[in-house]
Amino acid sequence: MKLYDLRSDTITKPVPAMRKAMAAAEVGDDVYQEDPSVNRLEEMAATLTGKEKALFVSSGSMGNLIPLFINAGRGAEVLTHASSHIIQHEVGAMSAIAGAIPVAVNSARGLLTAAELEPLIKPKAYDLARTAMIEVENTIGGICYPLAQLDEIGTLAKQRQLSVHMDGARLWNASVATGVPVDRIASIADTVTFCLSKGLGAPVGSLLCGTEAFIAQARAVRKMIGGGMRQAGILAAAGIFALEHHIERLAEDHANARKIALTLQETGWAKLELENVQTNIIFFSVPGFSGQQVEHTLATQGILCFGDREEVRLVTNLDLSVADTESVCSILRKLTRADFNS
Repeated sequence: MKLYDLRSDTITKPVPAMRKAMAAAEVGDDVYQEDPSVNRLEEMAATLTGKEKALFVSSGSMGNLIPLFINAGRGAEVLTHASSHIIQHEVGAMSAIAGAIPVAVNSARGLLTAAELEPLIKPKAYDLARTAMIEVENTIGGICYPLAQLDEIGTLAKQRQLSVHMDGARLWNASVATGVPVDRIASIADTVTFCLSKGLGAPVGSLLCGTEAFIAQARAVRKMIGGGMRQAGILAAAGIFALEHHIERLAEDHANARKIALTLQETGWAKLELENVQTNIIFFSVPGFSGQQVEHTLATQGILCFGDREEVRLVTNLDLSVADTESVCSILRKLTRADFNS
């Protein structure tokens, strides 16, 4: 039985041309900033995001932790969505390592608004924690922030002297889906991180982008938390290849997700909000069955996914072709509610 892996877009394997680029990469010692491939990747990332400098880090979690450490820090509050990655999926590092205090905001569809955030900003007082940062995640649950909404958050942050960090793990998906250039989306943020190892199909790494002064600090913090890498050009070459070859093709992942979502809607047994399928992520439920039950049933049919409580997540990716998508849709059409009882 062929398996169709829709658990995440992190499961992809480097394409042969990417592996070839990695093997041929020019390398040096990146801790001494002497790796030509890493330097080139960082220059590309800074230019693409419209920032002064960039830093190659091992993961998106590290790319989020460093600005939390520098621009928020011990005892400072960070306004972020309750379902954000920094609260839910980074092992509490923002508090355990950066010392920051998350203020979880339950805004609709994961999208923060300036109107919701403003009352949460603490006045300056000796006995109150300092509000230091607003963190936005774009995309969040596959949903893209409207540009006007981001602009309003950016304006509020400037007015109240707060920094803004954008967790742009899937920032390129947001750009491709909305047609808004990445540097424009990132313009509202002081710092932005994006992943190479999700939709872009590289095996490792993220880029953290910001001002020259911030990146100088970030380089020291990266070293402090064990993130200094030596001949990392082998990995950077994969990132360069991804940025040169895998951005525009994200539209294919989005189209495949839409096709699967429409098929789910037509089954009669799946419940989902079609307007929330904007990029490569689909959330749905099967009323009366847990997410784990649905995950198990789909696995028996060759579709791998993640189920949690009532919801199931499917993520289209580089390793799922148009033909594979058709096969997934065919499997879904044949299922009935009775199949989830097994």
